Amino acid sequence: MKIRSGTQLSIFDTFKTKGEELTGEANRQRSIIAILANNTNPAERTRTGISQRIAKSHGIAWKNIYSGIFRDLDEILIPLEIAEEDGRLPMRRGPKALQEKGIPYYHLTKKGMLVALSINEVNNRVQLLEKFFSDLDSKEKEYQRIITSLLETSPNFTYSIFQKYVKAFCDNKIKDLLPFDLSKLKDISDESLMIQKEILEAFMKLSKQDKEEAIRFLNEIT
Repeated sequence: MKIRSGTQLSIFDTFKTKGEELTGEANRQRSIIAILANNTNPAERTRTGISQRIAKSHGIAWKNIYSGIFRDLDEILIPLEIAEEDGRLPMRRGPKALQEKGIPYYHLTKKGMLVALSINEVNNRVQLLEKFFSDLDSKEKEYQRIITSLLETSPNFTYSIFQKYVKAFCDNKIKDLLPFDLSKLKDISDESLMIQKEILEAFMKLSKQDKEEAIRFLNEIT
């Protein structure tokens, strides 16, 4: 499927006048990705099933958001190869042509799993990361050991790396998400990453007593 000019993932988009509040489109795309990441039931991964899940959580009629879900899938997530058709469910009612073709349901691609690792709405990110790492090329494998190790000790920091990587893609600072290559972030100025690097390097140089005092200090402010 050809990607239209201007097609862009919007999961980090915020209102210009409301600080860090995510837009409706951002929340909707995040919800779709979370449902595809968390659910194995095909019926919940159709356009209608996704609409019903999201609508139920917000106490609204699913038909009111169906067109938005349809657009996000067919014009954004599928063209960007974040989601793809996973099969079709048979129909017992409706037009004969639809009964024969069935209703499509979707799942996340490898690229989609990478995106899912960047958002907090996904509650099975540990399993998703294992699945993502089960299909790596030689370039990507160099990151597997260190990320797996960091996940055990610093999960918030680890997922923040995925968040920064995917956001860079959304901001057109990275051309493509795959192959997964964190060196793409090197040329992107990110103050929080520089601060985290500085703290880590400084902490490694501290004496045992100074490390304990630094931890006590951080515990008081976090």
